[in-house]
Amino acid sequence: MRKLTYLVASTIDGYITGPDNGNPDFFLIEGDHAQPLRDEFPDMHPTHVRPLLGLDGVPNKHFDTVLQGRGSYEIGLRVGITNAYQHLRSIVFSTTMTQSPDPTVELVRTDPLAKVRELKQEDGMGIWLCGGGKLAAALRSEIDELVIKLNPVVAGDGIPLFNGAAFAPERYDLTDTKPYGSGVVVLTYRKRVV
Repeated sequence: MRKLTYLVASTIDGYITGPDNGNPDFFLIEGDHAQPLRDEFPDMHPTHVRPLLGLDGVPNKHFDTVLQGRGSYEIGLRVGITNAYQHLRSIVFSTTMTQSPDPTVELVRTDPLAKVRELKQEDGMGIWLCGGGKLAAALRSEIDELVIKLNPVVAGDGIPLFNGAAFAPERYDLTDTKPYGSGVVVLTYRKRVV
């Protein structure tokens, strides 16, 4: 069975973007954490910047599918990028979009849980949930792994990791910690099986 990984940057106080759901330019993109993250997760870098990062032609390492909510997807769409992840199967979840602006982006307007359960049964590599907070809240019960790129930033307000999730504590086991001099700490958690 395929694994669903929520791999996302976060502030110390748990926000993945600002209140306006814009491109989170307060996260550190340079520093001693940048190259190790490129090496470990080449799949997470948008297709249009991969050549600039020396990732042109580098195969996916963990994922072959990316999931986004409408808010996350529209960050690229606002600057004319209709599919930021052409090297992955791109799926956008939205009940308000009527059609995909790009033939390589699959639009799902139905229950995200049902779709993810279906995806997990397919053959393939891992499934990457890249955002946003509302979709993460809707898919929380199906998330197998969290990879949090914790940045040394306090935002004070914004879109949380799980936006609108009901109070229902779930336990995760810390499986890896990678601290960097930049202040970024990459934390990997696996959902505890009861």
